[in-house]
Amino acid sequence: MTDETYMKLALDLARTAEGHTSPNPIVGAVCVKDGQIVGTGMHVRAGTPHAEVHALTMAGAQAQNADLYVTLEPCAHTGKTPPCTDTIIKSGIRRVFIASLDPNPAVNGNGIRLLRAAGIEVILAICTKEADFSNRAYFHFIKHGTPYITLKAATSLDGRLATHTGDSKWITSSHARSDVHTLRHTHDAILVGVNTILQDNPFLTTRLPHGGKNPIRIILDRHLRTPQTANVIQDNAAETIIFTVGQDTLTNQFAKYPLVTVESIPPDVDYLHEVLKRLGKRGIMKLLVEGGSQVHSSFITAGLADELYLYVAPKLIGNGPSLFMDHGCTRIAEGKMLDILDMKTLHEDVRIHALFNKRGDD
Repeated sequence: MTDETYMKLALDLARTAEGHTSPNPIVGAVCVKDGQIVGTGMHVRAGTPHAEVHALTMAGAQAQNADLYVTLEPCAHTGKTPPCTDTIIKSGIRRVFIASLDPNPAVNGNGIRLLRAAGIEVILAICTKEADFSNRAYFHFIKHGTPYITLKAATSLDGRLATHTGDSKWITSSHARSDVHTLRHTHDAILVGVNTILQDNPFLTTRLPHGGKNPIRIILDRHLRTPQTANVIQDNAAETIIFTVGQDTLTNQFAKYPLVTVESIPPDVDYLHEVLKRLGKRGIMKLLVEGGSQVHSSFITAGLADELYLYVAPKLIGNGPSLFMDHGCTRIAEGKMLDILDMKTLHEDVRIHALFNKRGDD
């Protein structure tokens, strides 16, 4: 087996914990001795041992003079767990292969320097592109302090979100909806506008055959129109946060619901940016936006959307609300560009997965 093969295995291990490690990155590690894998591990959840620790614990005495493949630079600081560099050095590892460098200021090259200072050979740039992509949300969070934004939408073939009467259940098949629940499982929070609550009364939970993690539910509701009878208020399945504007005197109506929080945004600040800043302070790293055209358009117009999952059904609806209908361009050249990552058939539907092209934005 090659170095790339071992690193790809570590990347596969890391991805199994996607959605559970925030605000930490996903990390996998593989320990190899004399061409044999003697230890594997992944970071399972924030506050628990890191991938390197699991792999070296499994390897035990066989870690002496072995190689360690890790998808992200080992931490060199004490947080909720001790530094991984200390564990690696004490284990007797002779070489460490690292896919990605960690931009966290608490690490940022310090892990590599400590390992090399201890006489351990460090090899970089193994599967770096793939590793960087797997932690794109973490890198964004470290740089900006706000969540990485994924938009999700389901439309007809002619781009309609619903009929002219507002009926939208169901545009796509059960296969596409199941895929959406997997998305929810891998995100920390899910966001909708109050109109979605009023029209559809959704639960915004994860419903997979074998369970799944329910994301925190975020509602953009400037005038606090969310009713107490809404499913997201009544079901106690997950925390619900309602962001309003200047409605401090009205928040007591939800005081009897322990999982519901109402936060008021001052009217003189940028509402959307302030919401994201507050979510970042809560450690929400990955945010799935499932709002209607108005909510989606607000994220796109503000340049805040990072990724898109678009589910397209082979139906023609005709007159009805359009996807991103509030985002109008006067010239084709002004349109938002996306880089398509893949297109997948889900029964009769098609899922388009794309990144918003932000080259030159930073």
